[in-house]
Amino acid sequence: MIKLPVIPDERGNLSFIEEIKHIPFEIIRTYWIYDVPGGEKRGGHAYKENQEFIVALSGSFDVVLDDGKSRKTFSLNRSYYGLYVPKGIWRQMENFSTNSLALILASTNFDEADYIYDYKLFKNYVK
Repeated sequence: MIKLPVIPDERGNLSFIEEIKHIPFEIIRTYWIYDVPGGEKRGGHAYKENQEFIVALSGSFDVVLDDGKSRKTFSLNRSYYGLYVPKGIWRQMENFSTNSLALILASTNFDEADYIYDYKLFKNYVK
């Protein structure tokens, strides 16, 4: 988890993310996940090269990270905290609240060949 800068203001707070300074990679791609139906999960894969930084801009959700040996769940519910996900880590997003908005900053362009979708293949990959 990485705490982002917060500039308080009586009119509303402001937070920001700067590549290399706040996260350890150059931002190549940005995408967001929204309108997730109740009970649905997103992710369920790992990347061979891509790194990500995930922020709950609105609402809340959990991110489950798995290195092949252990799993840890991170609850994201503040827009000034984000979760760094290195390459080679299985990740799944779940428990989305109503109207949640997940912002994901990625270190690479989309490349289908970078994804590992099968958990058994992932376990072999990290050995």
